[in-house]
Amino acid sequence: MEVVDWPIHRIAALAGTTSRTLRHYDSVGLLAPTRVAGNGYRHYDQAALVRLQRILLLRELGLGLPVIAAVLDHQESAAAALEAHVNWLRSEQERLARQIASVEKTIESVRKGGTLMAEQMFDGFDHTHYKDEVEQRWGKDAYARGDAWWRGLGASGQAAWKERLAVLNSDWIEAFSSGVPASSAEAQDLARRHVEWLTSVPGTPASSPDGDVRGYVTGLGEMYVADPRFGANYGGEAGAAYVRDALALYAEREL
Repeated sequence: MEVVDWPIHRIAALAGTTSRTLRHYDSVGLLAPTRVAGNGYRHYDQAALVRLQRILLLRELGLGLPVIAAVLDHQESAAAALEAHVNWLRSEQERLARQIASVEKTIESVRKGGTLMAEQMFDGFDHTHYKDEVEQRWGKDAYARGDAWWRGLGASGQAAWKERLAVLNSDWIEAFSSGVPASSAEAQDLARRHVEWLTSVPGTPASSPDGDVRGYVTGLGEMYVADPRFGANYGGEAGAAYVRDALALYAEREL
């Protein structure tokens, strides 16, 4: 069977990147060309394209190149990793579609001089699309308290909280990708930070002095593995399983 590949400039154009970037990916051991032609042009086959797609997806999550390389090396199945990511993308697609529809309605009202509907203007702009799921899992009071807390943070507080979470997720991925055991001091310190982050959110069992913190933490760990939307935060199912195991050990010893 004839092997089909494409020259570097063609791949760069299709992927919306540059030949220089692709050469850099090669220099750091992230994406090697399939072959180099006699004229010096680098060529990439289908397997290389799949790897490049995964690299670009992980870049969009804000991961650095060393962490991306480690994640790719530890994920056994490209298909499984992409499936987890596409589930996350679909969730984002739904949220963005709602934002677009909301803004389009605002544009139409402004152009026609109509009355703006406040309840429709901000659809898709915050976390409230998880309302039904949160209430089903943890009750209406949990959502109400968490929602009030979130809105009370303000824009700067929300940004800082999101940054804290992004750093935590990135550190989890790096620890897993580096082969650090879930029982190690490093992983257990991450588990401690994770629990501290969970206890900072009002309305959850982790935030209540008499709540079942151990059960909540271990239950979330299982959910990280079972739900691809959460697994995508840790590089896929294998990374989520690592987080689950570390949290379970921490909960058993400390909670």
